[in-house]
Amino acid sequence: MPAWFIVLLIFISSLPLIAVFIWFKLAKYQFSIYRFLFTLLAGATAVFPAIILQRLLDFSFYNSRAAIFFHHFINTALTEELSRLLVLLVLFWISARILDDRLSISTRNQPPSLKIIKKATASGLIAGLGFALLENAVYAASDINVLPFRIILTTAIHGACGSRIGAAAVTIRSNPVRATMRILTATAIHGIYNLLVDIPGISQITAILIAVSAFLTTILTIRGGWLGENSENLQNSP
Repeated sequence: MPAWFIVLLIFISSLPLIAVFIWFKLAKYQFSIYRFLFTLLAGATAVFPAIILQRLLDFSFYNSRAAIFFHHFINTALTEELSRLLVLLVLFWISARILDDRLSISTRNQPPSLKIIKKATASGLIAGLGFALLENAVYAASDINVLPFRIILTTAIHGACGSRIGAAAVTIRSNPVRATMRILTATAIHGIYNLLVDIPGISQITAILIAVSAFLTTILTIRGGWLGENSENLQNSP
């Protein structure tokens, strides 16, 4: 495969990332280019532990329905969300100790502020897009026809689920119950989407609606978080 073709695939796959970065800059969100790129890289590396987990959980089932459920919800969705959780936990730990940033994993006695949760949500979104960037390029290298579908919908799902995992990662010690619910929600959204995509007909329309609505919810959550922070700063200003 020519090198220019690989570069082209990566560029096309990165269009959603470019759009999100422009959105952050225009909205003046407190998210530096260095943190953006570092989070993007962390999200892309989550592909590798996900592959390892998927191979370890590659079981056979005599029941076809059980096999379908296990494949979509456990072997695909859960492994990818847990991999994202792992890299985000590492990222937030590094942020607290090395990077010039206050984003860190909370403790039981020190729950994160709204600002930190929303920043973690944004980090999860970027990590999810980084995961999708690498995954889309791999799939497109085998079949270029899948790229338009994946670059829009699959990217949206990874970003939406990643945002929920980001919020879970930063609250996993202070509120493990809520963090677990966020992980399960991300897994459920991801698994249902995967299942519906594999069913021809009207189910794929439902999959599109799930991807779009989940991504829009993520955008509104992040936007609302920073708007709330700005309003609080205005109220506290002299």
